Amino acid sequence: MDVQQFLAEFGHIANAPGGIAKLRELIFSLASDGKLLLDCKPIETTNLDKVADFIMGQAPPGSECNTSGNGTIFVKTGEFGEHYPIVREWTTKPLKFAKQGDVLICVVGATVGKLNLAIDCAIGRSVAAVRPRKGVNTKYLYFMLMPFTLRLRSDSRGSAQGVIGKTELSAIKLRVPSSDEQARIVAKVDELMALCDKLETQQQYRRKLQNTLRQSTLQAVATASSPHELQTSWARLYNNFGRLFHAPEDILQLRDVAFDLALRGLFLPESSLNSQVEITVDNRPSLPSGWEWKDLAELSEYITSGSRGWKSYIANSGDAFIRSQDIRQDALIFDNPAYVLLPEKAEGKRTLVRPSDLLLTITGGNVGKCAVVPELSYKAYVSQHVALIRLREPNLAEFTHFWMINAYGGRGFLSRYIYGDKPGLNLTQVGSVPIPVPPIASLPKIISYLRTHRQMCDRLAEQLRMKNTLAANLALAAVSTFTGITTEPEEQPMKAHKPN
Repeated sequence: MDVQQFLAEFGHIANAPGGIAKLRELIFSLASDGKLLLDCKPIETTNLDKVADFIMGQAPPGSECNTSGNGTIFVKTGEFGEHYPIVREWTTKPLKFAKQGDVLICVVGATVGKLNLAIDCAIGRSVAAVRPRKGVNTKYLYFMLMPFTLRLRSDSRGSAQGVIGKTELSAIKLRVPSSDEQARIVAKVDELMALCDKLETQQQYRRKLQNTLRQSTLQAVATASSPHELQTSWARLYNNFGRLFHAPEDILQLRDVAFDLALRGLFLPESSLNSQVEITVDNRPSLPSGWEWKDLAELSEYITSGSRGWKSYIANSGDAFIRSQDIRQDALIFDNPAYVLLPEKAEGKRTLVRPSDLLLTITGGNVGKCAVVPELSYKAYVSQHVALIRLREPNLAEFTHFWMINAYGGRGFLSRYIYGDKPGLNLTQVGSVPIPVPPIASLPKIISYLRTHRQMCDRLAEQLRMKNTLAANLALAAVSTFTGITTEPEEQPMKAHKPN
């Protein structure tokens, strides 16, 4: 390996999405293979149990543990820090000990394979201490084990949780060069890790600055007070897109601002512009002539949801049963459908959906998501976790849906009610969402604007995603060039489909 070539690729890899993490893996891999220094000589690898001893942890009785500093420091996987354990628990009955100079490794659970440099302490059953024998530098051993942690995670025994035993530890192979070479490798890894830290700090600073600039530019668009000011602000944003937007999720902010302006008629040439203010029940921003604010309940024939007694009607086939998990990506998506068989009664009539109905999730982690019911070739009913909103004017369905998924609109309004361990909305809160209602004659033009901006934002997000995927795959290619390890490239996620 040409070290100069490696250093030349260093910044390129670091700037890719996830590049710093890949770069650290690359450094550890090169170090463990003896390729990080030009003068490393090829030597045979040896099994870890030939150069180190293993102390498997054992948990003391819970009654003998405390957080008041009484006894011996006690370390479990939860105490693993970035490099050294965090001291926060002690035991008066230590059973297994680690000491300074050991390397600690998590051997059980979700953090299996994680490493720390040891301190003098007792260790629990989820931790093992790897104690290097004479001639093995502790930090060198720590660095040499790093490339194996992901492999240990994937190869560990057990079903629900990963488990590493002495057999797995013993099978690890590593180079054990001279003490001088170990020290030089450690120094080089430390140097490159410090460079990674520096690059990471610079990236975080640039990202923070980029976020600030993006927010201020979007704010200038959102608060434009004249058509000329709006046009100027929008052109400034578009012309500086590459400097302001880094990830596909950044585009959501652009989408929300564009939606908000169009939903309040401010992209229409004939509209007068009004400054954006926070939407509250009592303080709503002014609207163009002919528009008016109405609560969602005023626009609806009714707002309802399924009852809790539907469990007995669940079946393997029958009519579709719409649950909260079926509403995502602002659409109704049946890729894992549920079914019900309902008797003829009012409950079924009340909760039967029709095209142009709005569906809003009202409980659970998916709360606040909204979809419009498309033309369906089957009957479908809503569960108790989904609000069915039937508008008096079906032509308003798409417009209202755009408003309900907007962070400045319905989604932002309802977010004030969504909190706690079990977030949820009641139907009164749903009905109180304020909607800016345009003249019916203006709807086609407004919907056209909304669709255009959604397509533009989707296109920009896709361009960013492809750009970042390409950069990540180029970084992976560079890593494989140096390590000889081929990693699967990033794949495009499968797109979910709306029901037929």
